[in-house]
Amino acid sequence: MIIVSLLLQTYHDPKWIYFTAFIAVNLIQSAFTSWCPMITLLRKLGFKE
Repeated sequence: MIIVSLLLQTYHDPKWIYFTAFIAVNLIQSAFTSWCPMITLLRKLGFKE
């Protein structure tokens, strides 16, 4: 996702850098807390680990 958002930022619109930063913040947060917001969303959608 980071590569895709960086490509979008480079070739489409510079504002995509905010999405890249959002992904990075989530990765850093999940490294320290062992909790990822995406896991919660996927579990609610019915996905299993």
